[in-house]
Amino acid sequence: MITASLLLGGCGRNDPEQAVRKQVEAMQTAIDARDAGDIDALLADDFIGNEGMDRRGVRQLAAAVFLRHRDVAAKVGPVDVELRGNNDAIARFSVLATGGSGGLLPDSGQVYQVETGWRLVDGEWKLLNASWTPNL
Repeated sequence: MITASLLLGGCGRNDPEQAVRKQVEAMQTAIDARDAGDIDALLADDFIGNEGMDRRGVRQLAAAVFLRHRDVAAKVGPVDVELRGNNDAIARFSVLATGGSGGLLPDSGQVYQVETGWRLVDGEWKLLNASWTPNL
C-alpha cells in the first residue's frame, strides 16, 4: 500500500525534464501544422536565436518557410535534457527539416544539430534561446 502511494505520488509530480521534452514536441507539432502562432507562444519574450534573431525574426522566418513550402516537417531525434537549477534547462537534439510542394518526396531537406535553452516562466517552460548548425 505504501509502495503504491509512493509510485502514484511520483507520477503526479511535475517532472521538469519531461515538461521540457513536451515543449520540444509541441514545437515540432507547431512546425508540422504550419502554425506560426503556436511557435510564437512557445518563445520567451526575450528569445534570441542564431545571428541575434528575436521573436519577430522567428515569426518572419516561419512565415517565409510556410509560404515557400506547402508541406513542412520537422523530425526531432532523441532529446537530451540537462536541468540547471529549478528554472532553467538545456535541450540538445538533431532535427531533420524538410519542405516540399506536396509531391511524394520533399523538395528540400537538411539535418541540423540544435541546442536550446529553456526557462520556467509562470509555470510554463518557454524557449529562451536556440542555436542550430547544419550537419553536413
